[in-house]
Amino acid sequence: MRFDNSYARLPDRFYTRLHPTPVAAPGLIRVNDALARQLRIDPDWLTSAEGTAVIAGNRIPEGADPIATVYAGFQFGSWVPRLGDGRAILLGEVIGADGVRYDIQLKGCGRTPYSRSGDGRAPLGPVLREYIVSEAMAALGIPTSRVLAAVSSGEWVVRDGAEPGGVLVRVAQSHIRIGTFQFFSAQQDQDALRLLADHVIQRHFPDVAQAENPYRAMLDSVIAQQAELIASWQLVGFIHGVMNTDNMLVSGETIDYGPCAFMDAFDPAAVFSSIDHNGRYAYNNQPAIAHWNLAGLAQALLPLLDRDQHRALTMAQDSINTFPERFQNAYLQGISKKLGFAESTPDDQTLIDDLLTLMAEEKSDFTLTFRRLAELADAGQDTASNLGNLFELPDAFTPWLCRWHNRLASDPRDSLTRQADMLAVNPAFIARNHLVEEAIQAATSNRDFEPFHKLIDLLAAPYAYHPRHASYATPPRPEQQVRQTFCGT
Repeated sequence: MRFDNSYARLPDRFYTRLHPTPVAAPGLIRVNDALARQLRIDPDWLTSAEGTAVIAGNRIPEGADPIATVYAGFQFGSWVPRLGDGRAILLGEVIGADGVRYDIQLKGCGRTPYSRSGDGRAPLGPVLREYIVSEAMAALGIPTSRVLAAVSSGEWVVRDGAEPGGVLVRVAQSHIRIGTFQFFSAQQDQDALRLLADHVIQRHFPDVAQAENPYRAMLDSVIAQQAELIASWQLVGFIHGVMNTDNMLVSGETIDYGPCAFMDAFDPAAVFSSIDHNGRYAYNNQPAIAHWNLAGLAQALLPLLDRDQHRALTMAQDSINTFPERFQNAYLQGISKKLGFAESTPDDQTLIDDLLTLMAEEKSDFTLTFRRLAELADAGQDTASNLGNLFELPDAFTPWLCRWHNRLASDPRDSLTRQADMLAVNPAFIARNHLVEEAIQAATSNRDFEPFHKLIDLLAAPYAYHPRHASYATPPRPEQQVRQTFCGT
């Protein structure tokens, strides 16, 4: 690992320097070879005893500068003035083969000053869940943190009961959160706010450095990226589950895969998180919550936007007001592609709304409904390998399908090209909750990691359906349904 640690060069009030707490008996579970090569890290070294010790936090690699960062946040709408990395330590940063800077962070590596009453450890189940789901999101083309490697710890972690522990290596373009800005805003530390904003501009948005108001331009850039990100979640039926401001990265990547889930049957009000008792972070609430979170970022940035408070408020409000349109445009563009429309028309919104209403009424599987439409896009003819024997649209869809085919007739592309374009944006495979749980149970109960590895390998190609993998695309039977997901703290 060739480190270049820019965040650790900020003043020490941004973090605490400390080493991970070693684990008893690290056992390598998996190394993400492709990601390692992208980061210019030798995957063979990662699988060695030395590499495994680094993944577990038992050895600090040369050039690392381990820190736990501080931040605050609104958790389920309630302000918490001091949070921080309670079970994660940032080893440092590397420059990837693509020229991009990436954080290398250990998660589950022991207590920090920000652990509060926590033990700083991670149960193995949430480690495996994060590995599976974050890699599935990456394969779907959704901006996300990723997992470089994971190990078992050889120790027990106590939650509801004793569970085997694990450690993962998380990779992101940075771990700077909306809550990081909110922490220094609450401290009324304008010098730290400016240093943090300048760091973010240099690291993520260098093009705005020459803008008339770089901090306003940075805010606009974050808003634009979040609009695209949340739209991408909605388009695959992903529910984050814990959209607190400390879980939203200004880099526009998905992070903190705790009580997350993909929908099976479409339900706009779907909630899986065991701690989201009032449905604050339900599927249909995600755009509005992102808007609310971004308003918190704008508020934190007020002192940087303008010395005049009224002008600063006006700027912030004008920027925040762009989010709904940005989100709607991104979502409309995405769902138009999913439905085979080269360009959307004003009448398409009614067609889209009617489809979603039908899906909710019929409890139609979200992923397979769109995939089946892609298969039916070539004048009603199936592709060679299709879901027809696995999933068919209910009879109630027939009138809508007639309207949809009439709409496709106005599309300028030939039907085969249109179908190929649809198959490229409508996955056959997602990280279905019951499959994730089956993989976790096999690993934690029987030390059988084969289902975990098979699932990750399959999800690396989510658009390439073949009937021999039908079991991975099949919705859960009633007894297989997962109704609640849990975080690892």
